[in-house]
Amino acid sequence: MKMGFRWYGDGNDTVTLDHIRQIPGVETIVWSLHHKQAGEAWSQEEIDAEVARITTIPAEARERGVTRTFDAEVVESVNVHESIKVGKRVLGMDRDEAIENYAATLERLARAGVKVVTYNFMPVFDWLRTDLWHPLPDGSTALFYEQAVVDRMDPAKAADAVLSGAAELTLPGWEPERMARLPEIAAAYEGVTHDDMYAHYEYFLDAVVPVCDEFGISLAVHPDDPPFDVFGWPRVVSTKEDLARVLALNDSPRHGLALCLGSFSANEGADAVDAVVTFMDRIHFSHVRNIKHLGGGDFTEVAHRACEGDVDTVGIMRAYAEAGYTGYLRPDHGRHLWDENTTHRPRPGYGLYDRALGIQYLLGVWDAVRAALPEAPAAR
Repeated sequence: MKMGFRWYGDGNDTVTLDHIRQIPGVETIVWSLHHKQAGEAWSQEEIDAEVARITTIPAEARERGVTRTFDAEVVESVNVHESIKVGKRVLGMDRDEAIENYAATLERLARAGVKVVTYNFMPVFDWLRTDLWHPLPDGSTALFYEQAVVDRMDPAKAADAVLSGAAELTLPGWEPERMARLPEIAAAYEGVTHDDMYAHYEYFLDAVVPVCDEFGISLAVHPDDPPFDVFGWPRVVSTKEDLARVLALNDSPRHGLALCLGSFSANEGADAVDAVVTFMDRIHFSHVRNIKHLGGGDFTEVAHRACEGDVDTVGIMRAYAEAGYTGYLRPDHGRHLWDENTTHRPRPGYGLYDRALGIQYLLGVWDAVRAALPEAPAAR
């Protein structure tokens, strides 16, 4: 298993690579080119430059004695253009053009050494919360979802609320350029059903998975967040049954999951450990975080420790450790702690401290389980 940490790039993150180097166990920087719009091809020059930035230790750091390096093997995300999801021209682009650009990007990423590309197939909004800085009893803040607020909110107001809560930092899935054309996007989804979405999804996979097979790069789909329809738009990667149906659309092992256990568990009664065990051989990447259900579809994100919420993070890590999971994993989101709530607010959910604490907790479970196995293999 390789532990990763999501990083948004120089000048676009309150967390630096120097900060991340000091978190024990992190090997992989999970990155993206956040200035690129969905449907736009990534150039080889841009990709190579960002990989070099991640994998190279600056001269100044070397002079301080820094020797620890990272790999850049996971990209999160290469977003899927809306034309692919609705199966028709939208935002000035046809789906075949968008797919061609996507395939070219995958090939270039593979040439740069990337092993896994994460994406989602959610309509319009990649994720949704109603409060980005919700206070918790310990004085920290976290992402929060309240169904009644969504029920009385229109999509434009939801977009305004999320973008204003992020200040000057980019939010993947909420690009201002795309949100400015929200009425056009919403209109394109009129009449699109869940079955339509699956058909369009299969069309996309049939076109890009052969590129993955040829160049040795894996696609990993992120579950819907939250895992149910919002604003009447069809979501198709929400439940265990959905995940099975999505995987059945293409049987290549290069087509798999970025199994986010926090997103998956936002459906009350969803069994995260069972999902890990069931889909283990198709999980290329996993996000582990904890949420607490508050009734009526409401939930708040909490610390990674299992007893803090309703996600069995211990059971999840035990399942991965017992299986000898060799994919990538990262802590997902996290509370905003200490001065992050006052002096230098991070991107919502992506502060430094709670994700670092979460890594140590998750690796502690991993190490304990691996050490207790009959073969007692060395923890990796």
